[in-house]
Amino acid sequence: MARLLLGPVLRHVGQTDATVWVETDQRCTVGVLDCRASTFQVAGHHYALVRIEGLARASMHEYGVELDGDPVWPEPGSVYPPSVIRTLPDEGPVRILFGSCRLARPYAPPHTLAPDRHLEGRGVDALAALGEQLRHRSPADLPDLLLHLGDQVYSDQLPAPVREFARGRRWLVPGPANEAVDFEEFAMLYQETWSEPCLRWLLSTVPNAMVFDDHDVHDDWNISLAWRQRQERLPWWHGRMIAALMAYWIYQHVGNLDPAARTEEGLLDQLERQQGDATAVLRAFAEQAHHDPDSTRWSFRRDVGRTRLLVVDSRAGRVLDAGRRDMLDADEWSWLEENLRPQADHVLVASTLPVLLPRSLHDLEAWNERVAAGAWGKRAAVFGETVRQALDLEHWGAFERGFAHLTRLLRRTASGQQGWTPSTVSCLGGDVHFGYVARVDTAGSQAPIYQLVCSPMRNKLEGRKLRVMKLALSPAGALVTRALAGLAGCPPPPVSWRITHGPWFENHLGDLVLDGRRARLAIRVAGPGEHPAMRTRLLVRLDSEPAG
Repeated sequence: MARLLLGPVLRHVGQTDATVWVETDQRCTVGVLDCRASTFQVAGHHYALVRIEGLARASMHEYGVELDGDPVWPEPGSVYPPSVIRTLPDEGPVRILFGSCRLARPYAPPHTLAPDRHLEGRGVDALAALGEQLRHRSPADLPDLLLHLGDQVYSDQLPAPVREFARGRRWLVPGPANEAVDFEEFAMLYQETWSEPCLRWLLSTVPNAMVFDDHDVHDDWNISLAWRQRQERLPWWHGRMIAALMAYWIYQHVGNLDPAARTEEGLLDQLERQQGDATAVLRAFAEQAHHDPDSTRWSFRRDVGRTRLLVVDSRAGRVLDAGRRDMLDADEWSWLEENLRPQADHVLVASTLPVLLPRSLHDLEAWNERVAAGAWGKRAAVFGETVRQALDLEHWGAFERGFAHLTRLLRRTASGQQGWTPSTVSCLGGDVHFGYVARVDTAGSQAPIYQLVCSPMRNKLEGRKLRVMKLALSPAGALVTRALAGLAGCPPPPVSWRITHGPWFENHLGDLVLDGRRARLAIRVAGPGEHPAMRTRLLVRLDSEPAG
């Protein structure tokens, strides 16, 4: 009898369709709501994406999972409510939760840090707290989407079971002892990260969209051309990159796609047609994506009610050549410009990396890009590259060309030049391990433009790192970095902005409610207790004049 190893994970949900992803221990047929899908096999692992069609709009369906006709979900004796699928309405309020950076570590009940500080989870898990909250609510209170903005797994900071497994294989699989290197280790990492019972139920009943950042693959991934060239000289690096991209496609990317995008990509159909192991097919795709990033689009679009969500890959397709550095390549820019023309009430552009950093950090990254490019000479350029990699100076502010291009597109969208004026335009981001709200200074009839950052879900800054970050965000830090940017010849940014709320450093999630032309953001912070709990730290209107 086949067993369910991971999932079900509810992925794309439309007005009349949905997809449910699973991993099983052997080849089988997976059934959900009278729809079937045969598993496909990659490197000895078995997966399926069940496509469910013909659902009524704005309807709710309890579901279970069958393997070869045998019910396996919900698990016997489960304390959690039935998993449900809620299809989207044409209009009405939309609720989107988002966040990034979830470090998987064991913790002892009642959800406190584990006694062994080497295994600590750096605070209460915001996703676990959300699951505990939602399990006691009506299904009508469920969010319409949970957006995971990068670092869903930490391939270079492995939880103990995966770390011990990887170390025991280094005689066979060369590479760092504490990092995932091949597909088997990435698969175990995803299983360890997503198997906590409360999280597993949450992922089964709230639609999930995901995009990778560096730790899903490797710390500092594509930070610079010098970094890339150094990594490519390592004998184990190429295999690790291919394994990481293969795992990302299976565990995260394929579920992001709507039916049209899946058909256009075509890879899932190829894998399902294979009679045996389909590793070679997926490996060929990953090889092409690695060597020719223009050939693959990891970005995707979701239309949720009257809201257009564009999730932009700001990691894999970077242009790193000297004099041409850009956050996105030409094809990616074309895709973004084409999709920024919706007749939508709200436009959300999600990038794992914040577009609008606090100004002190933006100026530091702009200075560093200039210095590393030789503005202060060759010796200073070497120093600048060392600082860039040591401090992770790789956000939009470190890509002057891309920052100018994107902010220009955002202003054009907000001003109605695309043919429609939305009520709000917001950039969603994570990565930086603190949260805040920033607003662009706009004039006239333009829609407000926001940067909404929610990070981390579970990896809060502590000790020296927290003190350094607070110093960098201080007025004194801003004066220093602005002076450095001026001395390096950095031009003034094409837009001005200011932090209106924050920063905050707790583990948390952003909670967006978009209702007609109205928009509201709440920050839900995870707190300790007998069970993980969520409390509201901030509640702010986005469609009105900015708070002071």
